[in-house]
Amino acid sequence: MEVKNKTVLVLGGAGLVGTAVCRELLPLNPGKLIISSLAAHEVTETMILLKRNFPDTATEIAGIHGNLFVRSELKDAGRQELLNDAEHRRAIIDDTLLPLTGEILGRSFLYQVLTEQKPDLVVDCVNTATALAYQDIFRSASEVLEHLDKGHGIETFRETLERHLCTLYTPQLIRHIQILYEGLVKVGVGAYVKIGTSGTGGMGLNIPYTHSEEKPSRILLSKSAMAGAHTLLLFLMARTPNGPVVKEIKPAAAIAWKGIKYGEVIKRGKPIRLHDCPFDQAVDLASDPDMGASRSYPEVDAGAEGNLKSVYIDTGENGIFSRAEFEVVTTLGQMEFVTPEEIARNVRFEVAGINSGHDVINALDTASMDPTYRAGVLRATALRRLEALEQEHQVASVAFEMLGPPRLSKLLFESDLLRRIRVTIGAVAEDDADKLALDAANYLRDHKDFRSQMLSIGIPVLLPDGTSLLRGPRMVIPTVWEDKAVTPDSIDRWSHEGWIDLRSSNMKKWQERFQGVLAEAGAIDTDDSSSRHDLPEEFRSPDNEIPIGKMVGWLFIREEHGLRMKA
Repeated sequence: MEVKNKTVLVLGGAGLVGTAVCRELLPLNPGKLIISSLAAHEVTETMILLKRNFPDTATEIAGIHGNLFVRSELKDAGRQELLNDAEHRRAIIDDTLLPLTGEILGRSFLYQVLTEQKPDLVVDCVNTATALAYQDIFRSASEVLEHLDKGHGIETFRETLERHLCTLYTPQLIRHIQILYEGLVKVGVGAYVKIGTSGTGGMGLNIPYTHSEEKPSRILLSKSAMAGAHTLLLFLMARTPNGPVVKEIKPAAAIAWKGIKYGEVIKRGKPIRLHDCPFDQAVDLASDPDMGASRSYPEVDAGAEGNLKSVYIDTGENGIFSRAEFEVVTTLGQMEFVTPEEIARNVRFEVAGINSGHDVINALDTASMDPTYRAGVLRATALRRLEALEQEHQVASVAFEMLGPPRLSKLLFESDLLRRIRVTIGAVAEDDADKLALDAANYLRDHKDFRSQMLSIGIPVLLPDGTSLLRGPRMVIPTVWEDKAVTPDSIDRWSHEGWIDLRSSNMKKWQERFQGVLAEAGAIDTDDSSSRHDLPEEFRSPDNEIPIGKMVGWLFIREEHGLRMKA
């Protein structure tokens, strides 16, 4: 895409790769470059650096700071601050685990950034997989189990359980992608480029760099699992019509470097204090064996003062390494390394429409098996056999509520019910909605077997009066997590999502659908026998019998906007 005079948003723009991306894109003269990072000082420092590197640029350089994974009012709070506050914990749980609503969307900091800044291009350099996986679900799970085993008080257990729910990273990733997609589409972003990770610096399960006694550690594998899940969710986003162009560059090596310096060694944002233990203060494991395994020990006043200082190489988000550590990690046959400038150059190539050869979304597209010609031919055979068995056993094979969502079952049964009472497309399209509703209800009253199929799979029937409901022992709608209050609004919502709706208003909607099918068929030039049109023949005449499966398939494409983008 053309970057000149456009608005570019770089998420994680103050990081090692993010800064390199900004340097690579600034010469393309965007109208505005927005740097987003977690901390305000990081944004300020990067803006100063870029303005110093590009003193003559006409691009407006702006900055935003805060946590993109939480609601805006919590964006400046640290992780522990969020977990230590009961209201904050509940906010995270609600925003992550409840169904996505306009309210949750609107208060998301990420969504607000996208909708307020309205970027044309988004480059996402946030290390999402690390941010989620390093919340350490295994430690929080062990704390929950400890509380269960020891029977601690309910209030203490409540806090522990809430903390655990706040670490469930798969729901967090799903919600992040949902919000990201909604924001990108809302604004009309042209392209979204993600800088991902393999989680292991390109190494396999034999990676010797770990985070625990395990090799590889569960936490490290969690990062790789999140990285893989993230890529596949982006793959699905890329296959969604009317969304942005989606690409991902996934470095499979260590990324270095930002600077080489001498100074204090900083770990997790703090300097490492110098400590000492003279020989005459050694722990006697024979008399005090617990001290050999204790993770903490009283500080010994042995004359060591100040903080650890040394020569180091700064690798950005991955921390600082000693000379020897860097030498090991980058040894031929270990992680080795790639520079942030090389990653940024590939971003520029992909943005410009040049194939970098490193877009993993395109690679998945190329390697994935799509529908085949053989399967298409055999589909007709399978349908003929199914229809023959239906005739032989005198049953209607409509829906079993296994494919999901329940809306599919509801639509199939409603379509088949209309076929049973009126047969043809035109007969439904031209009839009276009140009479359709009454005849449909009478048909179900008189045909117990057909009615029983619906109720037995959890799909209830709302009768024409709008207040009487036929139901079995189980219903799939409303869902287990939503408010069960019965109101006119909730009845309308549940009828849309998974109740067979015999009200005249729904019959009118079905008439509009059949009229739409006929209008689409009527717009086709009868002399046009080319391959341009793929509307099924069953839709070409009002006298054709209603094809229930094809009808719902058409509805999912036209009404639900569920068209498969690639085949």
